[in-house]
Amino acid sequence: MHAGELAALGTATAWTGSSLAFEAAARRIGSLSLNFLRVVMALGWLTLAALMVRGRAWPTDATAAQWSYLVASGVVGMVLGDLCTFRAYVEFGARRTMVVSTVTPIFTAALAWLTLGERVTALEALAMLIIVGGVMVAVRERGAGAPDGARVVRGALLAVGGSLGQAGGLLLAKRGLAGYSPIAGTQIRVIAGVVGFALVLTAARWWPRLRASVGDRRAMGATAIGALLGPGLGVTLSLYAVTHAHAGVAAALMALSPVLVIPVVAARGERVGARGVVGALAAVAGTALIALA
Repeated sequence: MHAGELAALGTATAWTGSSLAFEAAARRIGSLSLNFLRVVMALGWLTLAALMVRGRAWPTDATAAQWSYLVASGVVGMVLGDLCTFRAYVEFGARRTMVVSTVTPIFTAALAWLTLGERVTALEALAMLIIVGGVMVAVRERGAGAPDGARVVRGALLAVGGSLGQAGGLLLAKRGLAGYSPIAGTQIRVIAGVVGFALVLTAARWWPRLRASVGDRRAMGATAIGALLGPGLGVTLSLYAVTHAHAGVAAALMALSPVLVIPVVAARGERVGARGVVGALAAVAGTALIALA
């Protein structure tokens, strides 16, 4: 296995840990406060990493074109997409949200066709049907702790919105990262995220609630861990993966998070029914088939 594929596996592992940490924090301080705090913390982690690895704390060597693509990627993927995803954690739970997120390769393929002229083969179309079928099975799961019907609908729609943002952000980032450092590229995306969420908090008049959230030590601890694993380590690895491996292979390996999270949530007492397991495995099998198409 090459470095790009290993980075994609590392991404899936990091995102599994970050999703669980962020779910715990979001239930205590809300998704909006969490989103702003996590990108601020992630920027701190990334600046330290850039200084150690590159000898340069800030991405001052990026071109105007790289800044444009990476800022747009941050707004689409980290602001709009993650607003949906983190609200879905509250409505839907981490595992169900991550299962729905396996449709991201479908959206990525569709956007690539629209913007780059890439066409979907019959095998890829079959893989997409398998993914959608797996997602539908998993979402229909019922058991202890399952949300009610209205929350299922809200959570599913929010999770799909998050997947659309992730797909669009990934394609924009791939354009902006040509010949550039993944760490510095992630910094630019996170800077855009900090500014974007600051504007959202201002529009929502959320700053007083944010100040109250900072006093929750348990939430701050979970947010710091999630920021290191998710927008810090995970996103950096994902950008490295898409620039050092075929995009389909990288996307398939990153989609392993719904499977990796199952034993974790089962260990903490959440009931995982047969439909959830079968649906997650089918969805991941579909993304793997895309990689082979």
